[in-house]
Amino acid sequence: MTQEEVFKKIVAHCKEYGFVFPSSEIYDGLGAVYDYGQLGVELKNNIKTYWWQSMVLLHDNIVGLDSAIFMHPTIWKASGHVDAFNDPLIDNRDSKRRYRADVLIEEQMAKYDEKIEKEVVKARKRFGDSFDEAKYRATSANVLDYAARRNALHDRYKRAINENNLDELKQIIVDEEIVCPVSGTRNWTDVRQFNLMFSTDMGSTADSSMKIYLRPETAQGIFVNYLNVQKTGRMKIPFGIAQIGKAFRNEIVARQFIFRMREFEQMEMQFFIKPGTELDWFSKWKESRMKWHQALGFGAERYRFHDHDKLAHYANAATDIEFLMPFGFKEVEGIHSRTDFDLSQHEKFSGKSIKYFDPETNESYTPYVVETSIGLDRMFLSIMSASYDEEVLENGETRTVLHLPAQLAPVKLAILPLVRKDGLPELARSILDDLKFHFNCQYDEKDSIGKRYRRQDAIGTPFCVTVDHQSLEDKTVTLRDRDSMEQQRIKIGDLCNVLSDKVSITSLLKTL
Repeated sequence: MTQEEVFKKIVAHCKEYGFVFPSSEIYDGLGAVYDYGQLGVELKNNIKTYWWQSMVLLHDNIVGLDSAIFMHPTIWKASGHVDAFNDPLIDNRDSKRRYRADVLIEEQMAKYDEKIEKEVVKARKRFGDSFDEAKYRATSANVLDYAARRNALHDRYKRAINENNLDELKQIIVDEEIVCPVSGTRNWTDVRQFNLMFSTDMGSTADSSMKIYLRPETAQGIFVNYLNVQKTGRMKIPFGIAQIGKAFRNEIVARQFIFRMREFEQMEMQFFIKPGTELDWFSKWKESRMKWHQALGFGAERYRFHDHDKLAHYANAATDIEFLMPFGFKEVEGIHSRTDFDLSQHEKFSGKSIKYFDPETNESYTPYVVETSIGLDRMFLSIMSASYDEEVLENGETRTVLHLPAQLAPVKLAILPLVRKDGLPELARSILDDLKFHFNCQYDEKDSIGKRYRRQDAIGTPFCVTVDHQSLEDKTVTLRDRDSMEQQRIKIGDLCNVLSDKVSITSLLKTL
C-alpha cells in the first residue's frame, strides 16, 4: 500500500468513526474547512491539555491568556501583516490549479533526498552486515550526484526567496522541470504574491464602518497585552505568556485534509527575555519542544529540525519541528527568535511606552521574544497518521487499530458486558458510574465481544473491561490491552488505581 493510499484511509477513518467531518457537508461542503466530531474534539482537547499543562503547570514563570479574535486594525499594520503577509503562488494553465511556488521547490529538494535514501537502502540490501553507510554516502557516484543537485537547488532557492525574486522562483520551477501533480504539464504562469488575511467591516452604519481583520495569527494578542500581564501578574523577565486560539488565513492552496485550512487553531507561547540572551533561550526551547513531541512515543526518527532558508523580517533565528506525515516531513511546530520587532512596532504605532523596567539592573528596555507555536490541527493529523495501523493477526484476520498514546485517547476505557442479561449490564453500568468521574469511559453492549473489541481498537481506546458471569461471583473483570491484546483478571475495586497512571496526562508530564 502506497503512502497516498494510507493517507486516504486515514481521512476516511476520521469521518467513519467521528473524528473529523467536512464542514457544511449537507450543503456540499466548504473548501478547506472541517468540523471535529465527538471523538475528534476529545482527542483535540487532550492535546490542548497536554500542551497547556506542559507550559503553565510546569513553569512558574509562564501564564495563560485568551485574547480576542477581533483587534484594532492598526495592530496588523504595525505587525507587517497588511503589507507583507503574502505567499508566492503559481498557476498551472492546464489543470487550473494553484500552488505555492516555494512548496513546489521544497518538494523537489525532498525528492532528491528520497532518491539518496533509496540508493542507501538498495546498497544496504546488497552488502548486508558489511555495509558501511557513511563510506557509501561519501563515495557513491549516484548519491554524490543527487546531493550535488540538491545542494545547488537549495542554494539557488535560498537566494531567490530571500531576495523575494519571483521571476527566479518561476525559473527554478522551469529549470527543474517540475510538473503539475494533476495535469502532469509544465504550463506555468508567472509567480505572484497573494495576501492571506480575511477582512470585514465593523460599525453601526456603512458610513462609520471600520475595516478590521480576522486575526491571521494569535501572537499579536499576546504582544499588545504583554505589559498588562507583566504588571498585574508582577512578572519578572524572563517570563512567558501561553495562548490557545483560532486563527484565519485565506489559504489559496488549502489541501491535504486538515494540514492546511482556512480556519485553524494555534497553541503558542511567547517568552519575553533580556536582549542578548535570545539565542541561548532559542536553543533551550528547541530542545524542550522536541522532547515534548518525542514523549508521545512515536519514535525519534519521525521528527527532525528544519532551519529556515528565509528568515521572517522580525527573526534572527528560526527552525521548524517537522514530523513524518504520509506525504513526507512537514512542519508541525515553529520556534522563532522574534527579537524586539513586535513590541517595538506596537510602541511606535500606538505612541505608548511598553518598555520593561528591570529592578535588578535599574534600567528600562524592550524585551526580546522567543516564540514556540504549534498548529493544533497539524498536531492532530500527525498523531492520527502515526497511530493508524492495519494489523494482520495470527488467525489471518486484519484489524484496524489506532495506537493512540493512552493519555491522549478520546476514550480511556470501554466497559463491555459479555451478554445483555443475568445482571451483567447492571454490574457494568455500576462500574461505569464509578469510573466516569476519573476518566472518559464508554459503555457498549451491542454485537459479539469480538466485534466490540474491534470497534474500540478502531477509535484508539487503550483498555477494555469485560464483565462476565465470574464477575458476579468474585468481583473481578477481564482487562484487555489494545496494543498487545493481552488479557488479565483484575479486581473491580483496583481498576481506577491500575488505569489512572496509565491514562493520565500527568504521566506524560513527568517525563518532560
